[in-house]
Amino acid sequence: MVSPPAREITQLLHAWSCGDGQALNRLTPLVYEELHRTARNYMAREQTGHTLQTTALINEVYLRLVDFDRVGWQDRAHFFAVCARLMRRILTDFARARQAQKRGGGAQPLSLDEGMYVSPEPAGDLVALDAALNRLAGLDERKSQVVELRFFGGLTAGEAAEVLKISEESVKRDWRLAKLWLLRELSTERANGL
Repeated sequence: MVSPPAREITQLLHAWSCGDGQALNRLTPLVYEELHRTARNYMAREQTGHTLQTTALINEVYLRLVDFDRVGWQDRAHFFAVCARLMRRILTDFARARQAQKRGGGAQPLSLDEGMYVSPEPAGDLVALDAALNRLAGLDERKSQVVELRFFGGLTAGEAAEVLKISEESVKRDWRLAKLWLLRELSTERANGL
């Protein structure tokens, strides 16, 4: 399937921002495939038999988007960045709920590589990652955004660069440094039994 032109998506986003309710109806089929691909990529990292399915994740993102009142959408990249952030929140909330049901369960190591290994207990991993990402955001917001876009949003370095309006090389550098920082943080937490 050929992706719709970014200009068409941006125009519909602007129309939606201005209150055109029909713009969202025309936008949805244009972005659905890409959202589905992003959600599918993330869900492929989850444990087999995960009760939250790809389509349910997309539907939850859509429901939260509909509640946004007149967001000043900048462009296609901004839209997908917001969707990535929503996916992170949804998945983290879901993981916290699962972890609460299991009364902690204990976190396992988390790999931040593209070909991520899924631990037997990803819920704890996701909660720990979310907490570490929040700490990273306090130190360096952009590095945190790069991780969010790449890991949760499934964006390439080039797409993340477009969203953040920085060079692709800066995204790659931030990605490397953020992964190292997060791995150290998560390893320290694990070593301290947190």
